[in-house]
Amino acid sequence: MIPLVGHAWAMELLLSGLATGRVSHATLIAGPPNIGKTTLARTFAQALVCTGAASRPCRECSACRRVVSGNHPDVRILESDNQPIKIEQVRDLQRELALAPYEGRWRVAILTAFERATPEAANALLKTLEEPPAPAILMLTATQADDLLPTIVSRCQVLWLRALPIAEVKTALLEHRGLAPAQADLLAHLSGGRLGWAVTMSQDSEALARRAEALDQALHLPGQSRVERLACAADLSRDPQRVTETLALWLTWWHDLMMLKAGTQVGLCNIDRVDSLQAQASQITLRDAQRMVGQIGYIERCLQQKANLRLALEVLVLSWPRAA
Repeated sequence: MIPLVGHAWAMELLLSGLATGRVSHATLIAGPPNIGKTTLARTFAQALVCTGAASRPCRECSACRRVVSGNHPDVRILESDNQPIKIEQVRDLQRELALAPYEGRWRVAILTAFERATPEAANALLKTLEEPPAPAILMLTATQADDLLPTIVSRCQVLWLRALPIAEVKTALLEHRGLAPAQADLLAHLSGGRLGWAVTMSQDSEALARRAEALDQALHLPGQSRVERLACAADLSRDPQRVTETLALWLTWWHDLMMLKAGTQVGLCNIDRVDSLQAQASQITLRDAQRMVGQIGYIERCLQQKANLRLALEVLVLSWPRAA
């Protein structure tokens, strides 16, 4: 596990509560996917159970190491793994939290991506938040606080995490993952400040291949016929998980085109495709780029509301500007 990078203000806030004996019984950590929410929660869990004599967490004592390995008896982590947290899991957790800690002062529970929890699980957890056992500390993570029950959010201390500076992501990749400078620079720019995303991509050669395919589509769609565009939409619609990834990549492409049409290369994501971006930018207008950024965002929102996948993709690819 890469140590917590960035988000110093959030960690300082949590540690100040620990130092003064005013630890919040429930904290919600919100922010974009792969931005470090679970790492922050796990790091604070280390601080809560740390037995080191130095500053907390020391990351060297047995307790800190066992939190990382998932073997500490007082720290329970429920990770969704793209599956909703269910009421049975929450009930099991409630029984554990009612027990006295094995080793330290607290029992700690981390529930990741809690926006995916079933309604029954969310309502069950609400009872624990309303009447928390004295030694229990709960930490929830979610992409958007609005996706949770308002009654859950109101009973939590809420921390909103922001994207890291690109330079900070690159430094972390160099120091903790040992990447080559060119690869670290590319992944840092592509990550949009999400270190977890960059780490995952560095370990997934297939993801990089999918990225190349998606960007090739973005480059060549302007020159394709109506039939070819509809065939692209039909092929893509067969894999809903791939659609989410592709739309996110297409959005970075059009964002880069918008930046180039605005007269700047600062903040480009796809720095390894600058020549292709510049060639396409010469064939479109700034309004075209702005419209496509808005259109892709609109399609993403429609799909979140369970719109017809194939129809939404057809609308999108047919709206792509034609090559001049």
